[in-house]
Amino acid sequence: MLYTFKPRGVCSREIRIELEEADGRQVIQSMEAVGGCNGNLQGIGALLKGMTPEEAISRMKGIRCGMKSTSCPDQIAQGLERLLAEQAN
Repeated sequence: MLYTFKPRGVCSREIRIELEEADGRQVIQSMEAVGGCNGNLQGIGALLKGMTPEEAISRMKGIRCGMKSTSCPDQIAQGLERLLAEQAN
């Protein structure tokens, strides 16, 4: 399943997260961002691979970028939270 969303308050313009079912749970297969700090976002994507959305949220939620109230990792966490909320309904 591919989930695409527009982050707010960061340099990235779009984030795409691919989730797969593995051992009865969802895991992140890949994460790709359009715009933003390319090297850092590639690194985040590599680290997220194989992680559950819940684990990714717990690790990244609340991270700030400089004086901003959010960051790309925080926006990824918020996007994953919205996805999980949609799936629960």
